[in-house]
Amino acid sequence: MSRPRAVLFDWDNTLVDSWDTIHEALNHCFNAMGRAPWTIAETKARTRLSLKEAFPPIFGERWEEARDHYLSHFAAIHLARIKPLPGVLAMLDGLAELGVPLAVVSNKTSATLRREAAHFGWHGRFARLVGAGDADADKPAAAPILMALAALDLKPGLDAWYVGDTALDMECAANAGCHPVLLHTEPAGDVEFARFIPALRFGDCAALMAHIKVL
Repeated sequence: MSRPRAVLFDWDNTLVDSWDTIHEALNHCFNAMGRAPWTIAETKARTRLSLKEAFPPIFGERWEEARDHYLSHFAAIHLARIKPLPGVLAMLDGLAELGVPLAVVSNKTSATLRREAAHFGWHGRFARLVGAGDADADKPAAAPILMALAALDLKPGLDAWYVGDTALDMECAANAGCHPVLLHTEPAGDVEFARFIPALRFGDCAALMAHIKVL
C-alpha cells in the first residue's frame, strides 16, 4: 500500500466531539414536537443521515418544523461546546507536513460545518468542506465525496482515503470507490459494519498518522 493521494474526513465524532451537543439539540426538538426523548445511546445509534433524510420518517409532514427547532437550539450551543477530539490537531499537522491534501465530507448542515471550521481556524487546512445540501445527494451517496475530490483535482480510487466513525461512512467510501478507513469506533458496536467493512481501522489519530508515515 502506498501513501494516500488525499485524505477526506467525516466531521462529527471523527475530528470533533459533538455527541452531547447533538443529543441535547435532538431532545430539545423532540420536546418541542411532543415526542419522547432519546437516550444518548439511542442518539449515537440513530444519528447517521442528514436532517433532510433522517427527519421525514420521524416527523412526517412536520419534519421542516422539527428541523428548525433542532437547528435553532444547536446554533445556540454548539460553538461553546464543540472541541477537537484528542490527537486531531497533531494528525492534521502531520498530514500537512507530508503534503497530503485534505478535505471534509459531512452530513452536518453545510453552514454549520463551515461555522465550526471557522471557529477552530481550520478553513486553511482543507481544500473543501462539503456539508449536507452541497452536493446532489448526501452521504451515503457518492456525490459529496466526488465533490470534494473534484476540489482536489483528483478522481476516485483506493489511494483516496475516506476516514469516518460509522458504517454509513464506510458505505459512502465504498459507493465513491475510495478506501474506507474507520477511526475511533469498534466495528462490533454497529451490525452495519458486517455489510460495510473498513479496509483499515485505527483506535486513535496517532495510530492513523503513524501508519501513514511508514507508507
